[in-house]
Amino acid sequence: MSEQLVEPPAVWADRRSRTGVRLLVSRIATFCLVELQKLRHDRSELITRAIQPILWLVIFGTTFSQIRAIPTGGLDYLDFLAPGVIAQSALFVSIFYGIQIIWERDAGVLTKLLVTPTPRAALVAGKAFAAGVRSVAQAVIVVVVAALMGVAMTWNPVRLLGVVVVVMLGAAFFSCLSLSIAGVALKRDRLMGIGQAITMPLFFASNALYPIEMMPGWLQVISHVNPLTYEVSALRGLLLGTPTNYWVDFGVLAGSAIAGIVCAAALIGRLAR
Repeated sequence: MSEQLVEPPAVWADRRSRTGVRLLVSRIATFCLVELQKLRHDRSELITRAIQPILWLVIFGTTFSQIRAIPTGGLDYLDFLAPGVIAQSALFVSIFYGIQIIWERDAGVLTKLLVTPTPRAALVAGKAFAAGVRSVAQAVIVVVVAALMGVAMTWNPVRLLGVVVVVMLGAAFFSCLSLSIAGVALKRDRLMGIGQAITMPLFFASNALYPIEMMPGWLQVISHVNPLTYEVSALRGLLLGTPTNYWVDFGVLAGSAIAGIVCAAALIGRLAR
């Protein structure tokens, strides 16, 4: 009689772990696809949201290129501004993302999602990645317009892939910030007010429009803890070749995105109470 081999418990745990990871990734991808399906029904949103960044390039960028009032380290001001406008477009797409989840709460969809076995982090991560994809789509429009205006950007595919990663990480953080605010504010009007109150300060307290060295000391401190600053620095380095510390830039963006997902997952349950 042959002896039946029994796998040790460690193997069972390893299999369960791998199955759990695959399931989590699958659910994140599912939530992301559900969010992107909404974009298919209103593709005009990409065009309308791209108007403001294009105006920044066409009006603000060309005007200050003529004035030459802002030192940019040898770069034309329009070249200097373009990565900042790309980051700004991702910020504006993401910072009001929490409004959608309040609508889902009001429609009863969120409550049904929260009672499923799916981890809340998967729901938040799916929405964060969807915000990233939307931001990348809008960034493509801004990049094309900037190239038509003569901005000297690289077309190296590896660097462009890095740009996609940077934009997605930045959008993931700011969308999670919006979801966290939604979990505290609980109402659309409050969220809109808070979002409008913090959007422009986040933009102006970064290096998107001017170098950090030009800022007063107190604003430099805020800029150094603003994830948008690191997003702009990474985009300038990748697109224009300006010197930057990619380890710091990507580390801050990745850490901010992870922290945002954890925080939003902890607060999103308040919307269903």
